[in-house]
Amino acid sequence: MSDNPTFCDAEPATRPPRRFGMVVGLHPDHVTEYRRLHADDQPGVRDLLTKYHLRNFSIFLHQIGDNWYEFGYYEYTGNDFDGDMKNLSAEPRNQAWLEVCDPLQLPLEGETGWAIMEQVYFNA
Repeated sequence: MSDNPTFCDAEPATRPPRRFGMVVGLHPDHVTEYRRLHADDQPGVRDLLTKYHLRNFSIFLHQIGDNWYEFGYYEYTGNDFDGDMKNLSAEPRNQAWLEVCDPLQLPLEGETGWAIMEQVYFNA
């Protein structure tokens, strides 16, 4: 390892996480079901998120007028984001989870699912 580590060659314990924010609409008539699916007593795919280095994964719901939105946040702590996302996508249980959750969502115009948001501020 070099004396001046970059994101890719730093030790995982010292490398800062990559932070992601995202947004997607939610069908108003599916808010209760979405909350049920993501309740603390539902395991969902939490272990798979951890397996592929996604930490502090959080989803927030907010109503604006008659529209509902999900705002998501997570930190990626691994060293091969594309590979980990490819492997997560290939997990049969993740695919089954998305088959249940994706139809509840309303992608924003021009998007096919969650839209990645630009991070403009972070306070450590």
